Amino acid sequence: MENSTSLIRLRMSAHDAHYAGGLVDGAKMLHLFGDVATELLIRSDGDEGLFVAYDNIEFLAPVHAGDYIEATGRIVSMGRTSRKMEFVARKVIAAVAVPGQASAADVLAEPVVVCKASGTCVVPANCQRISR
Repeated sequence: MENSTSLIRLRMSAHDAHYAGGLVDGAKMLHLFGDVATELLIRSDGDEGLFVAYDNIEFLAPVHAGDYIEATGRIVSMGRTSRKMEFVARKVIAAVAVPGQASAADVLAEPVVVCKASGTCVVPANCQRISR
């Protein structure tokens, strides 16, 4: 499957934090996965398609404002109109609490997996512009 992977890296802002301690809502990871899925569908079919359903979602570690998240996805199988995808979100830079320094952050030696998911997208046959 040519062009079957995608990556987005994004800093979580204070606007993304919805809970005490600057904790980011887990739904933000699903938003990133949706953007990754859209890119994958454009690359594979020339159309944004539709996200039908997640069949598995695992929230594995907290995400805070100031963290940098790398969301990746790949198409693992393709039907006539369906595209099965897997996603992983990793924290690659973490905001850290340093007294008197509100903007401190550390590059992580090993990224931390914060969320994993899998799901299915559909590109209607009449919208597929790239032949395989």
